Amino acid sequence: MGSSERQIDGGFAAVERVWRENRCLSEQTIAVYRGWVRHFIDYCRRYDLQPRAELTHAGAMRFLHQCVRSQRVSARTAENGRMALHRCAEALQILGELLPPWRPGVGIRLAPRSSRMRSALLQEYAEHMRRERGCTAKTIAVQRFYVEHLLKILRSRGRSPQRVRLIDIDALLIERRSHWSIRTLAELCTAVRGFLRFLHVTGRLKVDLSDAVLSPRVRRDAYLPRALPWPDVQRILRAIKRTTPVGRRDYALLLMMSVYGCGAGEIIRLALTDIDWRTGTVCLQRPKTGAHIQLPLLPAVARALSDYLCQGRPVHAPTRAVFVRMTPPHLALAASSAVRHILCRWAGRARVRAAFLGSPALRHAHACRQMELGTRPKLIGDILGHRDPQSTGAYLRVATGKLRALALPVPR
Repeated sequence: MGSSERQIDGGFAAVERVWRENRCLSEQTIAVYRGWVRHFIDYCRRYDLQPRAELTHAGAMRFLHQCVRSQRVSARTAENGRMALHRCAEALQILGELLPPWRPGVGIRLAPRSSRMRSALLQEYAEHMRRERGCTAKTIAVQRFYVEHLLKILRSRGRSPQRVRLIDIDALLIERRSHWSIRTLAELCTAVRGFLRFLHVTGRLKVDLSDAVLSPRVRRDAYLPRALPWPDVQRILRAIKRTTPVGRRDYALLLMMSVYGCGAGEIIRLALTDIDWRTGTVCLQRPKTGAHIQLPLLPAVARALSDYLCQGRPVHAPTRAVFVRMTPPHLALAASSAVRHILCRWAGRARVRAAFLGSPALRHAHACRQMELGTRPKLIGDILGHRDPQSTGAYLRVATGKLRALALPVPR
């Protein structure tokens, strides 16, 4: 019997230790998973199977289908068994076991012909942007995102890209207007113009329609930063339940964003090596400018981070990122949308209502708060990583606007 089989058949002491150290499963869930694993071991023995080789997605599904056919469990209950065996495989891999991949990349269903044609067209357009226009990978990804919305509108109207008309583009802008800002709509128009020009150059369109797509005009200072009032920020932080691993992570994350004016990109990139406990500093990298800034590790932030790292962060997380997902396999937070969901969740608990609750709200709240406290704009800009003083000047407009609520004497 191999080492993995001994671990599986030996009561899962090592696996359960990994689960408990990662703080991802309750004792009740562990007890349920333990029962499923024992059933799986009995199944392997009955059919003379090797648990180490059978502990895959396909093997688990064969086991669960047999359980459902024998009427031992329902299909809904069988999902718990799949999760139990998946978590078991992840824990054994953490312990150093060489197991087959849980879900190998085979058996992928072939996409419909129309979908394959759209993918081929997008791939050709991406190669055109890279070769002819010298676009970076990030720019290409953004342009493809916008073009995919155009293709979706065309598909809903029963039209191919070769038959695109201006009324289709108008329909796209009308549909997106209720979801996106004017600035984003302007970027959409830019992407659509580039795609229409590509269709014309490659002979798919007889007439170049790109010149007929007009972008809405956007002034740089047309919109003030959308900041949360500081009392609302405090209410959100107080509403976080810091007795759970998730609460400890969310409190440390939102506190750092509020105190240091971090954006979502800076938070999800923060690594364990960026925190220097000896000197009491934390190093942040601004994603837009690439600049590094070293800030003091304030006592409240240090306590929140220590509480999270010691009692909240999974011990066996396979990443050096500070803030990770609390569900296996405990990878780093993938995108700014994860930070926005965290903020919206606790804002709802605190009953904080705002027109905008995206991740920049805390960054803007920090800047406005510092401006109200009399901090020099140059220092605020340095902390926020602004290269242009006009970027910091927008927060001065927000702070100045609040003076209207004051009763000022009228000169005679």
